[in-house]
Amino acid sequence: MTAQREATRKDDVELAGLENLGVELGPTGRPLTDFPEPKALTAHGPARVIALCNQKGGVGKTTTTISLGAALAGYGRRVLAVDFDPQGALSAGLGVQTHDVTTIYDLLLGSSKDVAAAIQPTSTPGLDVIPANIDLSAAEVHLVNEVAREQILARVLRQVTADYDVVLIDCQPSLGLLTVNALTAAHGVLIPLECEFFALRGVALLVETIDKVRDRLNPAIELDGILATMYDPRTLHSREVLERVVEAFGDQVLETVINRTVKFPDASVAATPITEFAPDHHAAEQYRQLARELVHRHAVA
Repeated sequence: MTAQREATRKDDVELAGLENLGVELGPTGRPLTDFPEPKALTAHGPARVIALCNQKGGVGKTTTTISLGAALAGYGRRVLAVDFDPQGALSAGLGVQTHDVTTIYDLLLGSSKDVAAAIQPTSTPGLDVIPANIDLSAAEVHLVNEVAREQILARVLRQVTADYDVVLIDCQPSLGLLTVNALTAAHGVLIPLECEFFALRGVALLVETIDKVRDRLNPAIELDGILATMYDPRTLHSREVLERVVEAFGDQVLETVINRTVKFPDASVAATPITEFAPDHHAAEQYRQLARELVHRHAVA
């Protein structure tokens, strides 16, 4: 028997022992932790920048950016969400204007140098957004010949980080120049991962990309965690995928797991975070728990 199998068997025995003692286990197979409500902040800033990144689309990056941002704002944090996807889903999901306004594209290309002019408030107190629209799809072509092109977003955000506690960057589903910009600007990376086999396949490539950015561009970047999303405890497939992720990445997998629910598309249509659209729904509580866990892990002040 290999050492890995022995370790796995030992873990299984320990978990079985915990179950026998009446300890409730969460979806990740670890004992459930009741993360305390964060303490109120006496001052704000400088912000910690977190990139929500996965090269696969449809895994919950935008939903997580909106819902986590709103949950953190509910705990008294000042949050800036940056729409870094040409589809502009984050902007639409927060009900902000994207036409005839200053966008992240204008800031990247230098056609506008006033970052504050691009920031728009949302209906959620404490949550602001820098919008994006389809113009952003041309950014990679325009930036390819720029000096230090990977660091342009970092220079933009440096002007406003003192005003916020956390900056959340909603990345596009690719590993191109825009995503590399986000990783270069970030202190941490949160990887939303759909509990589905094909989503699992790309995580190793993404972690490899993060390692390359750390070696070549941003030595300070950390993996803040892998967030399991669209989890359906009724299906064997979801449970098996989550089990494999925990086996591969251990404590880097967050204890919080986001279940699949129709409330998320309903909230998107209403352009309202789930924490306000259905505050008593289990999905809203899961994102509040995610906010508490990230504060507990010191990923957020």
